[in-house]
Amino acid sequence: MPGVGLLGLLAFLVIFILTNVIKILKEYEKGVIFTLGRVGRKASGPGLIILIPGIQVMRKVDMRTLVHDVPTQDVISQDNVSVKVNAVIYYRVVDAVRAIVQVENFMAATSQLAQTTLRSVLGKHDLDEMLQERDKLNKDIQEILDHQTEAWGIKVSNVEIKHVDVDPSMIRAIAKQAEAERERRSKVILAEGEFQAAAKLAEAANVLATQAGSMELRYLNALQEIAGDRTNTIVFPFSMKEVAKTVREGGF
Repeated sequence: MPGVGLLGLLAFLVIFILTNVIKILKEYEKGVIFTLGRVGRKASGPGLIILIPGIQVMRKVDMRTLVHDVPTQDVISQDNVSVKVNAVIYYRVVDAVRAIVQVENFMAATSQLAQTTLRSVLGKHDLDEMLQERDKLNKDIQEILDHQTEAWGIKVSNVEIKHVDVDPSMIRAIAKQAEAERERRSKVILAEGEFQAAAKLAEAANVLATQAGSMELRYLNALQEIAGDRTNTIVFPFSMKEVAKTVREGGF
């Protein structure tokens, strides 16, 4: 029996050493070691780590890029349109010590910060900007998150807005607004065309009024066009005084 007890004690010591003294960290992991409650300046690992039982405690940190889905958020746009928006963020820990010491749970903290930042940034833009300028909005959100998480030793590398869902009742209103906007633009284009045409006519009238002989040339062009048509009657746009003068001068 004493031999069995000794074997059991040895087995317990081996298990204790393997679970509390010897730690093996993978290539993508870092270990933050606390010695009597104090942490070193740098994280340890990867590889074999030996701890002093009862004196040292280690927290493992995954240093790979992490992907997190931001839950759907209710956002009121600047033009008072209610939309539901969700996104995905890509981030990684660049300083394991700060990620453990500066914040209680860096994953939960980053998630909550992403949600509030998403609502704050998108709420400053119109619906059209949300739909058409996603790249700019993604960059704005990423820069804000990266700046605020820097103190936690976290680098936010990318943010992508996945869906912008509009309430069905708002879709009909937006369609009417778009139709009215298209009609307004068509009227503006038509008015601009008429204005330009009127300006050109006024310019042509000024030229005809100031340039000697220009009116006669215009008459001749008109007569040439009329002569080309199939008609038996041609009306000359000349006054009788001008016709008599032309006859005297041998014009006909």
